[in-house]
Amino acid sequence: MTTLLVYREQLKKFYSKYELYITPVMKFLLALLTLVMINSSIGYMGELKRFVVVMVLSLMCSFLPMNFIVFVAAAVTLGHLYKFSLECMGVALVVFLLLFILYFRFSPRDTIAVLLTPLCFILKIPYVMPIAMGLVGTPVSAVSVASGAVAYYTVSYMTNSASMLNTFEDDETLEKFRYVVDGLLGNKAMFITIVAFVATVVVVYFIRRLSVDYSWTIAMITGALLDVLILLFGDLMYNTKFSIVGVIVGSVVSVLLVKVLEFFVFNVDYSRTEFVQFEDDEYYYYVKAVPKNTVAAPQKRVKTIRVPEKAVRQQKRD
Repeated sequence: MTTLLVYREQLKKFYSKYELYITPVMKFLLALLTLVMINSSIGYMGELKRFVVVMVLSLMCSFLPMNFIVFVAAAVTLGHLYKFSLECMGVALVVFLLLFILYFRFSPRDTIAVLLTPLCFILKIPYVMPIAMGLVGTPVSAVSVASGAVAYYTVSYMTNSASMLNTFEDDETLEKFRYVVDGLLGNKAMFITIVAFVATVVVVYFIRRLSVDYSWTIAMITGALLDVLILLFGDLMYNTKFSIVGVIVGSVVSVLLVKVLEFFVFNVDYSRTEFVQFEDDEYYYYVKAVPKNTVAAPQKRVKTIRVPEKAVRQQKRD
């Protein structure tokens, strides 16, 4: 454990020293991963899949605010959908505009949640996001997680319905719109997932703020169980065809991943907890102090050995 703490302190020190260079690199990698995932999942417009286009857009995102990555991801998605179906592009545009209004109104700083939630869906571990945002975010972070889930389900439904949409004639535009809108509004799996994620974020947030020992661990486990229960109950009620094994395994993996997050963000030693009581003219204060697990990173010491000048002159004579 001590070795891990030393590595953590060294990593934090390295990041603080080179933050000016690391931050753009991380933004570039996030934008690159997002665009690659979009191109591999949809990929109808060949121009947007070109290596040069992807690299240029990723480099632009690395020097601009994080929210610019969301705009680029949405624009690239709309471009692919435009190549596939104008009706799908129109519906997706309306959905994205509504999500942007909610996102910038309530949680404009949770850009990472909007981007990582669809990526986690693709990687089959979406349950990590509501737990993680409940631990490091606020209840309004549920808006960002829900927005990411809506974006994923919207695009996934359109791509999965490609064969059916291709059966419509060119003059059946209204029927295409109706088919896409009805499919999205009737997607019970999406709405159940949103309810589960929102409830998980809120519950995890309030539990981790309790002054009980191991509140973060309790919040993780409770959030994962709540998420599983809502999803499975929704599957029984509406036959959404959730994979029970996938939900359980994904939740377990999510808890393990969030434990890694806890190590870097909230690592404390409950065995050295202290209770302090003091007062002023108006209040009595009862404080519970839990020390952090920290160790001093080893410092490299360079020892300079000075040779006496007399010895140097003697060596030269020899």
